[in-house]
Amino acid sequence: MLAALAALTVTAAGLYPILAARQRTGSASTSDAEVLEAAGRQLSDVTARLMPSVVKIRCRKTIEQRGTVEETGSGIIVRHAPTGRMVVVTNAHVIAGQTPTDLKVHLHDGRVTSPSHTWSDAASDVAVLSLNTPGLKPAQWGNSDRLQIGHFVLAAGSPFDLSHSVSLGIISAKGRRSLKLGSNDVINQDFLQTDAAINPGNSGGPLLDIRGRVVGINTAIATTSGTGSGVGFSIPSQLVQRIVNDLLKHGRVRRAYLGVVLDSNFTTEEARRLRLDRKRGARVVSVARGTPAARASLQANDVVTEFQQKPVMDFDHLINLVSLQPIGSTVTLGVWRSGRRLQVRVSLSDRNVIDAAPDGR
Repeated sequence: MLAALAALTVTAAGLYPILAARQRTGSASTSDAEVLEAAGRQLSDVTARLMPSVVKIRCRKTIEQRGTVEETGSGIIVRHAPTGRMVVVTNAHVIAGQTPTDLKVHLHDGRVTSPSHTWSDAASDVAVLSLNTPGLKPAQWGNSDRLQIGHFVLAAGSPFDLSHSVSLGIISAKGRRSLKLGSNDVINQDFLQTDAAINPGNSGGPLLDIRGRVVGINTAIATTSGTGSGVGFSIPSQLVQRIVNDLLKHGRVRRAYLGVVLDSNFTTEEARRLRLDRKRGARVVSVARGTPAARASLQANDVVTEFQQKPVMDFDHLINLVSLQPIGSTVTLGVWRSGRRLQVRVSLSDRNVIDAAPDGR
């Protein structure tokens, strides 16, 4: 058992020379304890390189019936490649309602600074803080699309106001949607699930792959007690980078839309009535006039089962896929209509041109 755990840990940490030596010699000269120690050193090295990029964010908020309170969250310093600007990426709910002067960013070396400007997108729960502080060390982005269930990850931040904390876990699941995250309408839900310890104060901190690259931004926990219970959620890095680019380029996130109202409670019985083999896809309830959906002749009771040849799991999934497409792009939808499969081409427009209802996409 210990040997299997050691081999798994070493592989995850990239310590291939040790395993290769054992395979060549066929000996057990390298003990299991030494292998585990080597894996621990690798994780320690990754953490040491990463920690100067992790920050604690402290802000003062006025809360009804509680007065002025001080809350903390976390963030990660990255370099925005197109502009070369150093920024901190965190959660929108960490800085909600705060001005730059309300925020204090605590750096790893003990310096405390305030951002010169902030951008926030509640619909993805991503925020960006611009820092004009010298000597910042940025972390590197990783590719969340390459993560698989079972891959090792690290969560870093300031849980319970405890700075410079890190925990180890795995990716437990991908594509988590339909989460209830406070009062905000978080449109872009495609979360990574991890059992790496995430607690209050970790919000906005990075989720890292085993090489120390940022593959997610920690945003929520599943809990009945207010503390972590082994189920945490992170926004994938590919989505975060898209949001950050839009915020810095346009000052807001430009979201594409179809112009339909979708069924948020599409049942198995309804799927059978529409002659689907099982409940899948997103059912169209209504189509707004003059919208991309109307121009493409989508109809009520159409079920969108594919988006660009990828299966659509549910209405949240379709919302996420559509909203993150480039404005003006043309996409192909797989549609189930009256017992027949159709392909429909739709040219997407800017979501902000309509006053959409919360369930109208």
